[in-house]
Amino acid sequence: MALTLAESAKLSTDMLQRGVIEMFVQESPILDRLPLIQVTGNAFKYNEESTLPGVSFRAVNEAYPESTGTLNQRIETLAILGGDADVDKFIVQTRGDLNDQRAVQTTLKIKAASVHFADQFFNGDVEVNPKGFDGLRKRLFGAQVLDAKGAGPVANGHDFFDALDALTAQVRGISGSNGALYMNAALRAKIESGFRRLGGGELLREEIAGKRTVTWKGIPLLDAGQKLDGADVLPLTTGTGGKQTGDIYAVRFGTGEADAGVSGLTNGGVQATDLGEAHDKPVYRTRIDFYCGLALFGGKAAARLNNVLVG
Repeated sequence: MALTLAESAKLSTDMLQRGVIEMFVQESPILDRLPLIQVTGNAFKYNEESTLPGVSFRAVNEAYPESTGTLNQRIETLAILGGDADVDKFIVQTRGDLNDQRAVQTTLKIKAASVHFADQFFNGDVEVNPKGFDGLRKRLFGAQVLDAKGAGPVANGHDFFDALDALTAQVRGISGSNGALYMNAALRAKIESGFRRLGGGELLREEIAGKRTVTWKGIPLLDAGQKLDGADVLPLTTGTGGKQTGDIYAVRFGTGEADAGVSGLTNGGVQATDLGEAHDKPVYRTRIDFYCGLALFGGKAAARLNNVLVG
């Protein structure tokens, strides 16, 4: 069974947990729509389609040639993401209401966790950090990585939008109801400018997951956000002559193997625990836990367009 966090929040009867989940949905442009498959244990095994079996026409009384498809079995291990939000008893006593002070710190912890998950979703590499999981940058290769060749939405509008069409064409079945285009804020703004300069007027604006967003052919264009140090999750690269280029990811979300999309993995979803007063120091503690992972169920579940000129 796969649910988005927005859907799971509706099912929660624990007010603390429900509030935490709803904040994750509001803070993250990924977790607000990524389906999460509930995993038993700490790992998930699934089959990835490699080659299809052959078929043919046959004459009467003639046998079909036998053939079978091939599957690659993959194993995804859950990573442990979370943290403790502590509020000193002195602060509670002297500076405000207990619930208000703890709510502020819990909100900050949720923001940090959602930012860290977004960074991992795109840039995760278990060879760099074995405690995390591999993100899309490491998982996409071959025909799923396209080169814009320095075309940009303002400088080379027609060439860029042709490349954007090629990107979405590489993600089978992507639409506004099941997918998104991710980039950084600067590149997103240039796409809006470039489209207007070509005489296209405004890109379509829609409300998705309770948020206003711009769409291209119905697919939302989303800012991947910033990391904890303020750097973009999807940063720009400065090349020859000071020209800056960036990446755009097209992602189709799915709820399982049959959807051939990108799915999140979890055991228990986002969990919030009020631990009360800690034993090791005089603070009130709230703990956030998220056992999470990522799975791509098809070769065309996502694609990346690189070398897009921002200018």
